[in-house]
Amino acid sequence: MATLSLIAEQGVQGATVRAIAQRAEVTQGLIRHYFSSKEDLITAAYEYHMCKMTELTDASSAGAHASCRSRLMAFVVAGLEPPVVDPRSVSLWAGFVNKIREDRRMQEIHEQTYGDFRDRLEILIADALNEANRPATPQLLLSLAIACNAVMDGLWMEGGALPGAFEPGELPRIGLTSVGAIIGLELTEPEEGQQ
Repeated sequence: MATLSLIAEQGVQGATVRAIAQRAEVTQGLIRHYFSSKEDLITAAYEYHMCKMTELTDASSAGAHASCRSRLMAFVVAGLEPPVVDPRSVSLWAGFVNKIREDRRMQEIHEQTYGDFRDRLEILIADALNEANRPATPQLLLSLAIACNAVMDGLWMEGGALPGAFEPGELPRIGLTSVGAIIGLELTEPEEGQQ
């Protein structure tokens, strides 16, 4: 999407309707036909980006026959490796941050997309704990999901901002160890033959 590319490169200010139209090879009139203002276009781009990141993270955890623990692990790993961990995604996030603070609609989208991601993570944590015969109260599950989400967000940001600073697979390993420590379950793969 042309809007996202420009925001990643130049921030929200650099993503003018004219520049977006040029990048997308369409007329400004066509953009204005679908979006009444630049703010509407930026808001739609932000919502698309955040929903796409959640879908990319969640897609690999949907294995119907996988254990609950394995589905949680897949979610953590997918959220901490490409295409989710990506310098462009972090640049986009940085481009949107001030806009989120200033714009009520952007705040609402952020709250909704954050809640969606956290809720998916919370369900996976609850299922993994139930599978291990260690059910948790709703209040504890919410706290665990918030803490695990914070760890994943921090690792995601560092991995995208400093892609050369981590060995291949390092971020997912750190994420699995950290999320496992938070929820009290071992989330590293067993050695071959120990399954």
